[in-house]
Amino acid sequence: MNEIRTGAARFALAWEASPGDERQDAQTFVRDLLAVYGVTASKAALYEYRAKRFSTGGGGYIDALIPGIAIVEMKSAGKNLVDAETQALDYLDDLDDVQLPRYVITSDFRRIRLLDRIEDVVHEWALSDMASNSDRLGFFAGYGSRVFGSAEQEAASIKAAKIMASLYEELEGSGYNDHSASVFLVRTLFALFADDSGMFERDSFTEFLLTRTASDGSDLGAQLTMLYQVLATSSEGRQRNLDELVARFPYVNGGVFDEPLIIPSFTAAMRKKLLEACDFNWSAISPAVFGSLFQAVKSKEARRELGEHYTTETNILKLIGPMFLDELGDRVTAGWNETRKLERVRADMGLMRFLDPACGCGNFLVVGYRELRALDLRILLRLQELNPSKYQQTMWFMGEDLPVKLSHFHGIELEEWPARIAAMAMHLVEHQANLAMVEALGDGPEALPLDKVQHIVVGNAILTDWTTVVGQTSHLYVMGNPPFLGHKERNEEQTADLRLAWNTDSIGLLDYVTAWYAKAIALFALPGFAGQFAFVSTNSIALGDSVPALFSPVFAEGWSIKFAHRTFRWTSEASGKAQVHCVIVGFQKGTPSSRPRLFDYEHGSQMSFESHPRQINAYLVEGPNVLVTPRRKPLSPSLPQISAGSTPIDWGHLTVEKADYPDVFADKIAVKYLRPYYGGEELINKLDRWCLWLVDAEPSDIVNSRVLRTRVEAVRAARSAPTVKRLASRELAATPQLFGERRQPTSEYLGIPQAFARIRTYATAARLGPEVIASIKLFTAADSDGFLFAIISSSAYMAWQRAVGQRTPNNQYSFTASIVWNNLPIPAVSDAQRLGIIAGGEAVLKARALHADRSLADLYNPLAMDPPLLKAHARLDRAVDLVLGMRNNPTEAGRLAALFASYERMSAADQLTTPKAIKRRGASTRIPDSGGE
Repeated sequence: MNEIRTGAARFALAWEASPGDERQDAQTFVRDLLAVYGVTASKAALYEYRAKRFSTGGGGYIDALIPGIAIVEMKSAGKNLVDAETQALDYLDDLDDVQLPRYVITSDFRRIRLLDRIEDVVHEWALSDMASNSDRLGFFAGYGSRVFGSAEQEAASIKAAKIMASLYEELEGSGYNDHSASVFLVRTLFALFADDSGMFERDSFTEFLLTRTASDGSDLGAQLTMLYQVLATSSEGRQRNLDELVARFPYVNGGVFDEPLIIPSFTAAMRKKLLEACDFNWSAISPAVFGSLFQAVKSKEARRELGEHYTTETNILKLIGPMFLDELGDRVTAGWNETRKLERVRADMGLMRFLDPACGCGNFLVVGYRELRALDLRILLRLQELNPSKYQQTMWFMGEDLPVKLSHFHGIELEEWPARIAAMAMHLVEHQANLAMVEALGDGPEALPLDKVQHIVVGNAILTDWTTVVGQTSHLYVMGNPPFLGHKERNEEQTADLRLAWNTDSIGLLDYVTAWYAKAIALFALPGFAGQFAFVSTNSIALGDSVPALFSPVFAEGWSIKFAHRTFRWTSEASGKAQVHCVIVGFQKGTPSSRPRLFDYEHGSQMSFESHPRQINAYLVEGPNVLVTPRRKPLSPSLPQISAGSTPIDWGHLTVEKADYPDVFADKIAVKYLRPYYGGEELINKLDRWCLWLVDAEPSDIVNSRVLRTRVEAVRAARSAPTVKRLASRELAATPQLFGERRQPTSEYLGIPQAFARIRTYATAARLGPEVIASIKLFTAADSDGFLFAIISSSAYMAWQRAVGQRTPNNQYSFTASIVWNNLPIPAVSDAQRLGIIAGGEAVLKARALHADRSLADLYNPLAMDPPLLKAHARLDRAVDLVLGMRNNPTEAGRLAALFASYERMSAADQLTTPKAIKRRGASTRIPDSGGE
């Protein structure tokens, strides 16, 4: 920036005596101004650019257009700059997306006015003050005022990825080798970025393409290959007779241009694509976002959806913020006025090492590096204020003097392509951090040559020895977003990986992502390793009977949960694909310095609510570290066993579908045996469904009814068919009039759906008479007095369901007997307490009866619940909460704390699952099986 300030002062001096005539001097003034920032005519040559005015539809001329960066409108001395600005804005509607500028610059040769369209900020200064205001136009030299992680950067990154996808399509269509195309694209990305960000002389790469390659593209591949070889060669090793322009390119190093490549063959169309790419401002991209998008350009399907699927920086910050970044920021704030404390933070940052063992294109590493460099710069600026005599600028500008280095960041990636992108993204973000330092302090580390990024390893993270990737350190942060694969999605190789990681054959229903947890705790168990780990994971790891399988060995190794994000929706999913519901869990060892942080989300919202519980348990709620394991019988003395409903095993002949209603209802005998037939869907949505229930049917009725006789005979034939392999099913042919499995209550009973929608506050269960036949999709329990209905209708029950229950594939709450019901910790109740709970349940039924025509889905629509029904549930909650020792309308967190405390008390010492050490093959016990009921 010092050179720029000097150049700006010379520029102002040269133009101070100019008469300021728009027609005569405008282009020269703009050329001289841009030259201060190293912008050559080759890229900013869009002078007198023809464009339509939006207001009139008439044609006009833009004085100067730097595509994607700035538009310049000049006026003669003394003219109104606001009018000039309005004129410039009037042209924007006629520009292509890649040409649209962020900045509008106007001048009358005496003053300069700058409008930032993104930030909606205007600056204006006299030409004589150009030197002191030169940093305001620093974006021309690749500095500028971009906000990292901003919508602007994300939009720019999406555009950039689409440009690279277009280039890849051209290479792919020409039959160029896939590996070579990958390497070539990464090199071209670097050249484009370097051309716009100050690593190369401004626009020298663009100038090379325009002036050193033929318009038909015939020599483009050879010329680029030659240029890339020069970039890989130090100045001492280069030939002395190189083309003057080529010789001006700096030595890059960093391994970017080392590998020899087959020379690609280009056409005129391909050359045009590359030149169009040069029109884009590549310095504006976010390496993190762009890396995710760039990774997708090799897939035709992913190319169609570019911009719709990537890991947002917001989601990355959800992990690295509470893991380490927020604490460092708090320490900086606390020591803001003390040099020693700020120096201590910098020293500690220098000790930190990072590993992403599923790094993909490196976005967690990139954002982590970027944020730490930004924090370090903030500290340096404050140290300069506190002690200017000690902290001279020049002492910070060598790379080895910085506490945060690329060599501190390590990754493992299965595929070569994203690994290459990760290494490149780290170079790009390092340069952006260096530019920020130059902008703030006037100087910074040299951009080139690059250091090699040697710590992005290509390989299977489960088979890789992590100690070969990152050396011994007591300040290691393992983080990332490993792949999610449930037991149904895993292939044999991934199942083998999971068994290897846990060192056991008993992996049950554990998700593939848990292999990374196993590797992390094994790494930190080694001498010389200490630190923390945190992963984004599918929410199934904290639900149901998967929980003991994962968290038992984790807790047994002494880890506790430092922070957690409860279930939230992963943003920017591709259109037409299932949404991914995730959690983030971070672990630490030892005595925590502060309370853990828990982030919760309203249904469908990306906004989180933070709390600070005493302890976060395996279900990501406040409570003791108990692990709820499947039980065959209820823990609570107040609850009976439940069972699933009946199964017809009838090949559709004992159930009556809507199309058969006329025929069946017309049979006077058959109609006597018709019964309502409910599963969860029918119960919740008040749908009609019928079956023939012939438990007590007279044999003569079956003989004399055409409908009954035909259907029963069809059941007998189907059950005895040779194709039926199961002996028990064939034996049922002896009683073809009966359901194959009958578990129908004979008195009033509680009907419980297999799943509850997440949007509803209360369970959509109901009391049913014995004449309503429960299908296999409805759980049942005799409930003569309504006590069970009241329990399941309470907020305490739903809190328990949400915490320990599993989820269906579409993320509904899944009811299970062995996990949810049998572990529900309702203590023994007195007669008075039981009567109070029953009365609360009766109040709910009466409130429902006010609108008997409505379905349960309508009654419990969270946007339209009737006040009497809400009031009835509040009354019921008071009665149930009292049994659990709670008063005064507790929160869900309060209810969960009471429920887990009750569970801990009610579980006998020999029944309570306590953390167990990881058991290896051949040991007498194993990781708890996460199999189903």
